[in-house]
Amino acid sequence: MRVFFFIIFIVPNLIFAQSYDILFVGNSYTYYNNMPQMVADIASSFGDTVSFDQSTPGGASLYGHSQNQTTLDKINQQDWDYVVLQDQSQNPSLSPSYVNANVYPYAQSLVNAIEQNYNCSEPLFYMTWGRKYGDQSNCNNYPPVCTYLGMQQRLRDSYINMGNTNNASVSPVGVAFKNSIAHDSTIDLYNNDNSHPSVYGSYLAACTFYSTIFKQPCLGSSFFPLGIDSLTASFLQQIATNTVLDSIATWNIFNSSYEYVDNGLTFDFSNTSSNFETCLWDFGDGNQSIFESPSHTYQSDGIYNVSLSVFTNNGCLVDSIISQIVVTSTNIKTYDIPQKKNKYFDVFGRKVEKKTKGLIILYNGDEIVKMLNLD
Repeated sequence: MRVFFFIIFIVPNLIFAQSYDILFVGNSYTYYNNMPQMVADIASSFGDTVSFDQSTPGGASLYGHSQNQTTLDKINQQDWDYVVLQDQSQNPSLSPSYVNANVYPYAQSLVNAIEQNYNCSEPLFYMTWGRKYGDQSNCNNYPPVCTYLGMQQRLRDSYINMGNTNNASVSPVGVAFKNSIAHDSTIDLYNNDNSHPSVYGSYLAACTFYSTIFKQPCLGSSFFPLGIDSLTASFLQQIATNTVLDSIATWNIFNSSYEYVDNGLTFDFSNTSSNFETCLWDFGDGNQSIFESPSHTYQSDGIYNVSLSVFTNNGCLVDSIISQIVVTSTNIKTYDIPQKKNKYFDVFGRKVEKKTKGLIILYNGDEIVKMLNLD
């Protein structure tokens, strides 16, 4: 019988500065106000590092980028952690039939190019925003885009679909715009053309990207560009933080999370992670499971560290969460000790700030064959 072994590294929780290499593929919605540099500056204010490049010719679409040798060369120039993909501002808001024919195939083509270059890269779709007064140039042919809200809804739907169908994440900048306008419409996120972003709009986009990529609040960043006062910066940081982190699964961001039901000695665990392929549970009592949402019965009362690690991109990326649960055979309600989450990192050689001991798990199919501690 042929035996197949899959090697998975489980690494304990660490708090460390993160460093990411990011390629931005888009157009003027990306390069206005040097938004990618804003992302890097926000990251730097928290001790993190973003190194970036961009291919952002004015008016470019996903179709155009899929045919653009400069874009394809940049995708292939190094092993990117993220490649951000942004379509022309109107295309994804048009009719479903138009988007099916003129947007989705080229999103898929670019995702394929990204994965062929480096399977560990995470494609990240840049959800843009509706124009301030809707898209009047396409209003007669497709009435849903006649208003800002109608155009914004179509952009939201199309970008979420691109993320889900391509196993990719989405940075919900357009929804952050909507939330900002709903809370304080006096902050003008638009340039004079009512389409491109003002410095406020670009800063909100950058904050949204930071929270999407690092899965951390951007609130408290000491960086904000000239022309934005500290109170307005804090408001935009809060909007971005809430938009991303309150709905991580909606944006299909790779993330580990779980819930459970306490039935005394038996716990029913529910995997609420997003954008993952496989998972590994450690119940803290020497037992593990690779089922998505397992039940586990403890043999004795006690406090146990329960961890869930999820994997994506064929095991290249892992994200872990650990929390302590109190197990008691009585009817006394158990309680959670606050969770502490791992930053996610690459187990196949991508850069991290610290190395640590870990665990190698060997599988034959779904059966755990052997577990080896790393020295």
